[in-house]
Amino acid sequence: MNQAERFMAAFEGFSTAHGQTQISDERRAGKQKAESRIIRKPLTLELIVAHLEGKHGVGSIPINENSQCKFGALDIDQYPLDLVALDKKLRDNDIPCVVCRSKSGGAHIFFFFTKFFSAGVFRDKATEIAAYLGYGGCEIFPKQEEILVERGDIGNFINLPYFDAEQTMRYAIKEDGNEADLTEFLDLVETRRTEPKHFEKLQLGEPVNEFDQWAPCLSHMFSQGIPEGTRNTVMFAAAVGAKKEQPEKWRERLEEINVKYCTPPLPASEIVTIQSQHEKKEYGFPCDQEPLKSFCNKTLCKTKACGIGSHVQHVEITGLCVVKSEPPVWFCDVGGRRVELTTDDLQTPQRFQKACMEQIHVMPPMMKMADWQVIVSMLMDSMSEIDVPEELTYKGQFMDLLEAFCDGRVQAQSAEEIALGKPFTDDEEGLTYFKLEALLKYLRNQKFDSYSRGQIQERLKELNDNGTANGQKRFNTTKGDTKPLRVWWVPAFNAEVQVPSIELESEVPF
Repeated sequence: MNQAERFMAAFEGFSTAHGQTQISDERRAGKQKAESRIIRKPLTLELIVAHLEGKHGVGSIPINENSQCKFGALDIDQYPLDLVALDKKLRDNDIPCVVCRSKSGGAHIFFFFTKFFSAGVFRDKATEIAAYLGYGGCEIFPKQEEILVERGDIGNFINLPYFDAEQTMRYAIKEDGNEADLTEFLDLVETRRTEPKHFEKLQLGEPVNEFDQWAPCLSHMFSQGIPEGTRNTVMFAAAVGAKKEQPEKWRERLEEINVKYCTPPLPASEIVTIQSQHEKKEYGFPCDQEPLKSFCNKTLCKTKACGIGSHVQHVEITGLCVVKSEPPVWFCDVGGRRVELTTDDLQTPQRFQKACMEQIHVMPPMMKMADWQVIVSMLMDSMSEIDVPEELTYKGQFMDLLEAFCDGRVQAQSAEEIALGKPFTDDEEGLTYFKLEALLKYLRNQKFDSYSRGQIQERLKELNDNGTANGQKRFNTTKGDTKPLRVWWVPAFNAEVQVPSIELESEVPF
């Protein structure tokens, strides 16, 4: 295989769709604003070549139609980021992957496999790896365990590396810390490709044994020692764990942890303050605060006796995309599981909660409307749009019905029959004439009520290059004279002639 073929094989995913991202000059939160679209066409070799040549960037959807993946990735958007150090840490722990610089200057940690396997299994292990690295909560691709193909869902894509390969800024890191060219990257993919069963059984660093049943974030941090700058937050969380582990002697346990694992230990007065806080009130773990957030593994934490507990519902909402049908259909990932939403479901936390309960049997905690609006706004900033065939839009449905009305009904044999509700096609002019009320009646009979009368009129004008689409016109009768009729017209669907200008006696206003 040539380079393009090897590259395409490495990023094999959803077979009938791919992603494209258009970068604008506008910046948001230090990053360039981008518009992401999912195109319902296969990721072809031609598109890959254009990507590598720097003509048109593309992305691949890791999850396939069977909810399996053959590659996956961690998307780390924290800055500054030492890519060389990150790559070394991964290699030191025998984690088979390739570290690439992302287009925003972060990291895409790619995992490549010998065959397709469960996307859910990949996400479980990838979540564990992210937490171990200290980047818990980063985006994981595939973003979902399963996709609802039968509902038009096709997942989310990740931008591919080596755009404009000759002078790319999306390069891989070699073992010597230097940038890999395209050939070297493809060689890294081959040497670090792994069997799914080996990936699933991958063992990460051993936690401190005495904290085996604690929240994984605390267990991991205690194994490395707690430096200045994080001690107060960590010890506050440690008090929560100590109360779960030793309800009668938690104060002594907290003091012991402080001396043994904090470098240097917190002053006794600050430990007393934390103890006093926990004596007055029952607190939960501050999961959303650093450094706990970066080492968070909620799935594993729920299984630990001194963790958050399986009864607590923590869900992460990611991967918003919209199918551009009419009306639009929305999909998002809730705790890695796909949920289908209407626009109304997405607008209010109550309806969102109900949709989750009905579809995935999860009840997310209720939020205040103001907080929910912030979350949805953030999701929409990075959402993907999925194009649909025109027949799935109101416009496409209208056009199909209009053609059926003009060509599929009993046709008028003369212009006089227009008054009877029949469409009449003038082959010389290349126009089909009809009464608007006849078209409206036909649409009602077909149960098409998606357009108002005004919207239908606008569509008819669009078909005439946004020009005049109605008026009073004189037609020849069978008696040899002419008769004026107020009519509407559209270019004949089967005509192959240019539409001429129409000389009107008067126009009928909307």
